[in-house]
Amino acid sequence: MTNTKVLNNIALCGRVVGEGHRPFVIAEMSGNHNQSLARALEIVEAAHKAGADAVKLQTYTADTMTINSNKSDFIISDPSSPWFGRSLYGLYEEAYTPWEWHEPIFSRCKELGIGCFSTPFDGSSVDFLMGLNVPVIKVASFENTDTELLRKIGQTKKPVIMSTGMASLAELEVAISTLRSSGCSELILLKCTSSYPASPAESNLRTIPHLRQLFSTPVGLSDHTMGVGAAIAAVALGACVIEKHFTLSRADGGVDSAFSLEPVELAGLVVECERAWQALGRVSYEPTKGEVKSRQLRRSLYVIRDLKKGETVLREHLQALRPSLGIEVANMDLVVGKKATQDITAGSPLCWEHLMRI
Repeated sequence: MTNTKVLNNIALCGRVVGEGHRPFVIAEMSGNHNQSLARALEIVEAAHKAGADAVKLQTYTADTMTINSNKSDFIISDPSSPWFGRSLYGLYEEAYTPWEWHEPIFSRCKELGIGCFSTPFDGSSVDFLMGLNVPVIKVASFENTDTELLRKIGQTKKPVIMSTGMASLAELEVAISTLRSSGCSELILLKCTSSYPASPAESNLRTIPHLRQLFSTPVGLSDHTMGVGAAIAAVALGACVIEKHFTLSRADGGVDSAFSLEPVELAGLVVECERAWQALGRVSYEPTKGEVKSRQLRRSLYVIRDLKKGETVLREHLQALRPSLGIEVANMDLVVGKKATQDITAGSPLCWEHLMRI
């Protein structure tokens, strides 16, 4: 499908993404294939079955990311990291998706009717993905200050989804300006907290509407928190894209498994994101279609003692009861003191035609 901009929306992978449309859910495979193509294809099938709109890969090799060194610069030293003590090279060597796998993964996605794209981490991976005619290019948080890479991505004129993690407002302005000036006309930003797993308290989801207003782009969430609460909250704040890491089973291990959703959880995320989006609706103070029948369960005025024609209606003759087939309770003061135009039996709703006009 040709990617064309519609107002502030973007046509992507057979879907319109943006305001007025249900959230676009991306299942991030990352390194959860555990170096098995068969498992990678199974992840694709599970993501499709769960209702995700797209599967996302990462395109790099250990050699394009870092060097094979055990010097302290190249060892993860943060004790809170799930990869504490590992060398960067060893981590990337385990996590990377072999480039020869991309075509069969893309093909399986096409067969199933689910979108597929990837994050390039250097110029060679951009060229490789262009050879596969990817529908969109993702910019990772760690690369959103690499202006050389951003310029090359912009020149592809493909739609771009860029995560904002770690970037200051000034850095985001440079990144967006670089992409746009290089040829990118369709851009989606993803609010992102680049810690693994991320703390809900550090997610700062109120940034989402501010980003949308500031840069006039659709905005979503790349979520590394546990569970789906942050994602649902993001939809309520206008997120049109939700990206979550996805695995077949956290118990199987893998570099990203600890903060990844399992198939049942992803299916729940898809359903709850759409429910959250539907619940937003519009500003309205009118009864909805579903409320019209419920209005009958409001109270109205009923006669609780037989009244004779010409008798004065007193407060003790009336009671506010369900259903709402009589005069509205708010009119009690207008009713009391009027005379009955006819006999009224107890248990009857009081109607205006029962009362003489004065």
